[in-house]
Amino acid sequence: MYATTVPWRQSAEIAVMHPSPAFTTVPARRKFAPPEPSPAPSQPKAPTKKVDWPQAVREYVQRSFAPDAAVAGIDREEIEKVLKKVITEAAERDALVSTNWEAMPLPQQIIHTERARMAMPVAAATEPWRRDTTPDRHVALAGYSNGDSSKKRKSADTVMSDADDDSIPPWRKANPRNVFEDRITYANQGQADRVEKRQKRKLDDLAKGTSKYQENLEKRKQRFENGKPGNRSPQSLHHSQDGSPFDVNEGPIIGTCQDLEKRYFRLTSAPKPETVRPLHILEQTLDLLKKKWKKESNYTYICDQFKSLRQDLTVQHIKNEFTVNAYEIHARIALEKGDLGEYNQCQTQLRALYSQKLGGHPAEFLAYRILYFIYTCNRTDMNDILADLTPTDKQQPAVKHALDVRSALALGNYHRFFRLYLETPNMGAYLMDMFIARERVAALANICKAYKPDVKIRFLTEELGFESDQDCVQFLCDHGAQGLLEDRTDSVVFQTGKAGLLFENAKNAAFRKVDIKGQI
Repeated sequence: MYATTVPWRQSAEIAVMHPSPAFTTVPARRKFAPPEPSPAPSQPKAPTKKVDWPQAVREYVQRSFAPDAAVAGIDREEIEKVLKKVITEAAERDALVSTNWEAMPLPQQIIHTERARMAMPVAAATEPWRRDTTPDRHVALAGYSNGDSSKKRKSADTVMSDADDDSIPPWRKANPRNVFEDRITYANQGQADRVEKRQKRKLDDLAKGTSKYQENLEKRKQRFENGKPGNRSPQSLHHSQDGSPFDVNEGPIIGTCQDLEKRYFRLTSAPKPETVRPLHILEQTLDLLKKKWKKESNYTYICDQFKSLRQDLTVQHIKNEFTVNAYEIHARIALEKGDLGEYNQCQTQLRALYSQKLGGHPAEFLAYRILYFIYTCNRTDMNDILADLTPTDKQQPAVKHALDVRSALALGNYHRFFRLYLETPNMGAYLMDMFIARERVAALANICKAYKPDVKIRFLTEELGFESDQDCVQFLCDHGAQGLLEDRTDSVVFQTGKAGLLFENAKNAAFRKVDIKGQI
C-alpha cells in the first residue's frame, strides 16, 4: 500500500466535498403586474336579422299603449307580457299578415277577460252569500245554460254573443297547442266546476217549473212572511233539549188537553193546544207518575211519560218551581236505573233553571255533577266546576263529600275512598257504583305490590268496601283470580304475590277512555 494519496484520487475527493449547485439562476421580476394575455383572434359577428313588422302589428302595439286604452289594475308590465305572447305566437304560425289585428282584443281586454272568467266561479263557490236568488238574477243567468254544456260560464262583464264566443280570444282559438290547456285542473277549478254544474241543473229545473230549488225559494219566502206577528210556520220552530220544537216568534201556547197520561211523540210541526196539557193538569200527572213508580217501577213507561211532561212544559215556556221539581224527579229515577242519557238531559236543563233561582236542590245535583266527572275522567270540566265553586257550595254536605271523593282518588288513598263510598249521601252511591269496580281493580293492583305473599279475604272485604266475603271472592273470580285463592284452616287467603301482573293489566284496561252517550 502506498503511504501517500494518488493525485487523481485526491482531486476526486475534492470534487465530492464541493458538489455543483442543483438549481438554475434566473433574474428577479422587476414589476408585479400580471402578464398580459395574448389577444384572441376576432371572429366575425353574425349579422342581425331585421324583422319587418307589418303596419297592422305596429298599429296594434300603439293602440295597446294608448292612454285611452288604460284599464285600472293592469300595469304596463302585464300588458307587455301578454302583447309579447300574442305577437310571438302569431309569428310562430306565420300569421302576422293574415291575422286581423284590428279585431284582435287588446292585451288589457285579454287580461280582464281571464280574470273575470277565473274569479266568477271561485267567488260563487267560496262566497255563498253572493249567489242572488231574485227572479231577475235567474233570468240573467238563464242564457248561460242554453248553449253547449261543455262551455265554461262567461262573465257578465264580457258576454257579448254566444254565437261568436267572444269570451275566448282569437289567438287562443287559432293556436292548436292550447287545446291541452283546457284539460289542466287548477287549484279551485274542480270545486268551481261542481258548483257550475249544480247551478246549471237548478236553472234547467227552474225552466221546467219542477225545480226543488224553486220549492226551497218558496219555503224561504214563506218563512220570512211567517216571521210577522200572527203567522206561524214549522220553519220558525226551534228544537229544545227534549227534541220538541217551539216557536220563537210568538208567545207560549196554552194547552187545553185534560188527559193525565199521554205518550211522548217528537214534534214535527207546530204544537196544537188540544194536544198539550196545561199546568194544573201537569201537576196532577206528576203526582200520578210518582205513585206508579213506587208501585210498579216500570221505567220504560215512566221515562216515556216524563219526557211527554217535559215536552208540554217546554212548548208552553213554563219555568217555575214545578218545572225544577219535575226535572229533578226524572233525573233521580234515571240515576237509579243507570240511564245516563236521560240523566244528562235533565242535568243540563237543571243548570239553566238553577241559574234563575227557581228553587230545587242545586247542591245535591252539583255533587252528582262532580261524581259524574270522576266517572268519565273529565279533567277539563272538573277543573271548570272546581273554579266556579263558592265557599258556601263547599260547605254543603253533599258537595263536601264529592270533593273528598275526588281528593282521595287524586292522592291514591283507596282506604279513605272506600270509607266515603259507604257513607255517600242522597243518590250519589248510584253514580259511584258506575266506577267502583274500576277503583277496586286499581286498589287491588296496589295491594298486590304492598302485601306479599298473601292476605286474608276478610282484609280485602273491609278495605275494598264489599258487603260480604262472598262478594269479594266473586269479584276476584270475575277477574280470573280463582286459582290464587287458598282455603286454609282458619280462613281463606288470596296470594297477592302471584296476582300483581294480573291486576296491573286489569287496571290499565279499566282506565281506557270511553265515550258515553248523552255525556255533558
